[in-house]
Amino acid sequence: MKIIKDAGVSESAGVSQEELALIRSQSRKELTAGEVYTFCVRLCDNEVDREYERFPEETLAELAGLFVGKCGVFDHKWSAREQVARIYKTELVREENVRTAAGEPYCYLKGYAYMLRTESNRDLIAEIEGGIKKEVSVGCGVERAVCSVCGEDLHDRSRCVHVKGREYGGKLCWAELRNATDAYEWSFVAVPAQKKAGVIKSMGSGSLKELAGERPEWAEELKQLEREAAAGRRYLTDLRKEVARLGGLAEPNLKHEVLEGIVERLEEAELAALKKAYEERLEGLCPARPQLSYKSKQAGQDRQDEMFRI
Repeated sequence: MKIIKDAGVSESAGVSQEELALIRSQSRKELTAGEVYTFCVRLCDNEVDREYERFPEETLAELAGLFVGKCGVFDHKWSAREQVARIYKTELVREENVRTAAGEPYCYLKGYAYMLRTESNRDLIAEIEGGIKKEVSVGCGVERAVCSVCGEDLHDRSRCVHVKGREYGGKLCWAELRNATDAYEWSFVAVPAQKKAGVIKSMGSGSLKELAGERPEWAEELKQLEREAAAGRRYLTDLRKEVARLGGLAEPNLKHEVLEGIVERLEEAELAALKKAYEERLEGLCPARPQLSYKSKQAGQDRQDEMFRI
């Protein structure tokens, strides 16, 4: 069963030596880092798509190995003239805090692709970096399309009478695409079937420190960024402590650990606004009073400071 599914792209900065070795395994010459442009694509995921089909995580794992070495084309046109990039590595990414329509943790198949930095590819690279060429779609083969309602093969009308996209007893019908057999290609398209498929924004597999190691002129800038980030973290920590302290005075019935939990989830602007609100409330509850008081003695007499008495 041939399946066409959409996906997405993301540009990647820097090429590590490990990545370069994987890229060289796909090429006939010893390519250098300066000769290649790399980016990442979200090939397919386990969410129910616009065609009411989904890849279970097991199928995505099967496709991971099949897509290594597969080329990228345009609009699924299987022509050598359309080949523009190639997958050199894949990775199954899980997002435990996100749930799919099937109630499972969200996961997607991430592909690492490369193309040559040539004059003919210059405009395409600019379009990828500019977010114009973004959506992609995959072409692959699976053995079965299982009905989410009855568990039978959706294409066997003698055993399954359900229709994709319709609800039966409050349960949506979709096709579970199982048992991947082949990965044909991935394509740049205008409208992907899978809503999240496309280019992924990323800095590549290397860390910022690794990238700075490859570009010495970035090292000092990275150090400055680290110093500023550390100062920002200290400021936020102090601000959260102060807001929690003021909150404890303004809201004496609210436990301190509750206040700490609240302020930990707030950003700088929210913390500043809450700090101001607490300060204004405390000013109303406990207005500042002068240490020296003035008292008139007899009518017509001058007012003067009274002495402090113990």
